[in-house]
Amino acid sequence: MWSGHSCPLTLTMSKRKKSPTSQPLSGVRVLVGRARHQAGALSTELRKLGADVIEIPFIEIRKPKSFKPLDQALRNADSYDWLILTSANGVEAMWARTARLRIKNEALQHLRVAAIGPATKKAIEERGISVDVVPKEYVAESVVRSLKKKVAGKRALLVRAKVARDVIPRELRKAGAQVDVVEAYETVIPQSSRRRLQSALKNPKRRPHVVTFTSSSTAKNFVELLGARQAAKKSTLAGIRMASIGPVTSSTLRELGLSVDIAAKEFTIPGLIDAIVQDFQPKS
Repeated sequence: MWSGHSCPLTLTMSKRKKSPTSQPLSGVRVLVGRARHQAGALSTELRKLGADVIEIPFIEIRKPKSFKPLDQALRNADSYDWLILTSANGVEAMWARTARLRIKNEALQHLRVAAIGPATKKAIEERGISVDVVPKEYVAESVVRSLKKKVAGKRALLVRAKVARDVIPRELRKAGAQVDVVEAYETVIPQSSRRRLQSALKNPKRRPHVVTFTSSSTAKNFVELLGARQAAKKSTLAGIRMASIGPVTSSTLRELGLSVDIAAKEFTIPGLIDAIVQDFQPKS
């Protein structure tokens, strides 16, 4: 049930017009803050459910300052036993480099591959490489639990963003693995989103009912884009529900002083959508 401010009349009216089963989010404004090239899947599914989607990216994906460490690791792929990928962005960046270096998939076939979740797994398999391990929960800690008995005495290549949690390399090294960490991309704050976000929050016709967070970076950047003064004002976000994709993101939101009103049970985009739909179902 909606909490905070009462639901706008438009939300109530539109719910009467459309079937709650086919369009359960009819009239609900959802702010999607994923990187521009990634927003499509989440936005499309939300629109199918009747949501009014506002896309304002909180994060931008950029090339790292240097590809040398990644290129060197890829050229020496035969020296590794494991390849660990923690995002579809990492997959995309890695295969862009293999193409640039003219490294064929045959040079990677000997590797055992771990993917942090189904989206990453799908991205890897679409490039012709099979995935050996996907953890039960799509967070770094679960990756470690899935791998630590398999990697002792092995050499692993972890391809990831420039700024990322060190749980995987630290814990796998404790388990006896030699882990090389290379950055394939970096995330930055899209400054062009600052004015758009602040404007949307002030405009009653565009003010979102829900803001989605798909990573800790999106949460941190959201607060940065708001500005210190706005983030400190309870009125700025009053009545807006914060939707988190998983426990790490939820923890970051709380550390930033934001609420976690909606939490995905399965830490994926479909899981996040399901949680939003459930939150807006009429309570008996």
